[in-house]
Amino acid sequence: MTQSPRVLVVEDEPNIRELVCLHLGLEGYACDGVGDGREALTRAEAQRFDLLVLDVMIPELDGLSLCRAVRNGRTNHDVPILILTARREESDKVVGLESGADDYLTKPFGVRELVARARALLRRPRQPALAAAEDLEPGEGQPVVRVHDVEIDPARRRVRVDGKDIELTDQEFRLLHLLATRAGIVFSREALLAKIWRGDTFVTVRSVDTLVKRLRRRIEPDSSRPRYLLTVWGVGYKFADV
Repeated sequence: MTQSPRVLVVEDEPNIRELVCLHLGLEGYACDGVGDGREALTRAEAQRFDLLVLDVMIPELDGLSLCRAVRNGRTNHDVPILILTARREESDKVVGLESGADDYLTKPFGVRELVARARALLRRPRQPALAAAEDLEPGEGQPVVRVHDVEIDPARRRVRVDGKDIELTDQEFRLLHLLATRAGIVFSREALLAKIWRGDTFVTVRSVDTLVKRLRRRIEPDSSRPRYLLTVWGVGYKFADV
């Protein structure tokens, strides 16, 4: 018998919490609802969940801090996280995504959209080995990555697209590996700059755009209409959702 996906819903407003749990429950998900960040962190450290739905403005420990704490923990470091918030500014969205969230939904939201986003996040494969080794250079004990028509072998430093070998520079390889192992997650230019160039003071965010263009020319069937490396306007880049 297949076990129902377990969802932790963290929302301090009881009506919203109950509404979210009700509709996710109708989808067959088993929901635990809590009202503050400290209790949520205790639950997340003790039990394995398949999805976290977090409000940003919660007491004791805010949603963004909770998100970062979960990502730095052991039990649910690879769990999909959907953030709920009343904030609509683009900068707030970027902060949420860079805190480790996978998706972002602003209030007021429709329950059908909430359920659709939860369903999409639950379809993504969880890769705990990769999550635990996020800061390692590609090749340090990391497995082969296969997503869409792209295959990345970190140990052999080899990339194949649609069955064909592709030659990449070291930076191109590391950028592709980072995005492909987090398919669907949006990275800002600043975050990519920090991860790929590692504090080099002689580069700017424009260097990220240039590197993405070069990589697209190498792996995309049509670089003007990318299939794999997608631009999220006003935010950054992501690898196409699984």
